Amino acid sequence: MFGASVTSNDAGLSVPDWPTSFGYLVKVPHLVGGVRFEWSHRMVAGSLVILTLAIAAWTFFVERRSWLRKLALAALGTVVAQAILGGMTVLYLQPPAVSTAHAAVAQTFFCIAVCIAIFTGRKWVEEVPQVEHDTRRPSLFTLTLLSIFVLYVQLILGGMFRHRGMSWWPHVVHAALVAFVLTWTAIRALSVFSKIEAVRKPAIMMLSLLITQLCLGFAAFLTRVAWGKDSVQPELPMVVSTVAHVAVGALLLATTVVLAIQVWRHVPVAFAERVPGTERTPQIA
Repeated sequence: MFGASVTSNDAGLSVPDWPTSFGYLVKVPHLVGGVRFEWSHRMVAGSLVILTLAIAAWTFFVERRSWLRKLALAALGTVVAQAILGGMTVLYLQPPAVSTAHAAVAQTFFCIAVCIAIFTGRKWVEEVPQVEHDTRRPSLFTLTLLSIFVLYVQLILGGMFRHRGMSWWPHVVHAALVAFVLTWTAIRALSVFSKIEAVRKPAIMMLSLLITQLCLGFAAFLTRVAWGKDSVQPELPMVVSTVAHVAVGALLLATTVVLAIQVWRHVPVAFAERVPGTERTPQIA
């Protein structure tokens, strides 16, 4: 949200240097105009790097699961890359490709952090998976992966538009595909595997966030494109709708990742060899 507020307020170059701020690492500058957004964003980012480093160190010394230690290192590498891309946006005067990559990597880090939170939670460790094999084609797991993919593409298209590297219409047109794929995924999850709570809850949340996101996207389009295209500076309705749109988009992507994880655990694809005479024709839904 801090990063979105920087872009929405056109404050990305309010602090012209990096990694220092007006020549200082820790001195608080005069928080006026866009400086308060950009400097606050940098402080939050710095705190996040330190927190991620602590999590990676804790995981390395305490966690027995080697794959989870690697995931924590991936989180650390991602947040460092995110910081470097943030610096490049300032030093190279906000090139659209770099600024969009900065936004995309931020979403990637958020999803990795959510995964770590799930995998280290007591419920994940102690819960016995409620396994129900999926015989349908495409499988629910395939649909969740497709949902993540189309959402990430949508994120990139939105970032390119926000950072003036592309027109608005690819982002709007692709939103229809996102809505279709996510609705298909949610309906499949809720109609076939609703008895599995770990699948049902994120599916409902994903569908709710999708509806909210479409409404916020429409509001952002009205305030930024239809009504605000001739504005000299960002107006409050434009800023609020855009920041909310970005924030809910991040939650939607993370929720879809959670759904994919829970489907992978509770609804494995039926690849095992079947006993003769018990074959079922894959169903299309």
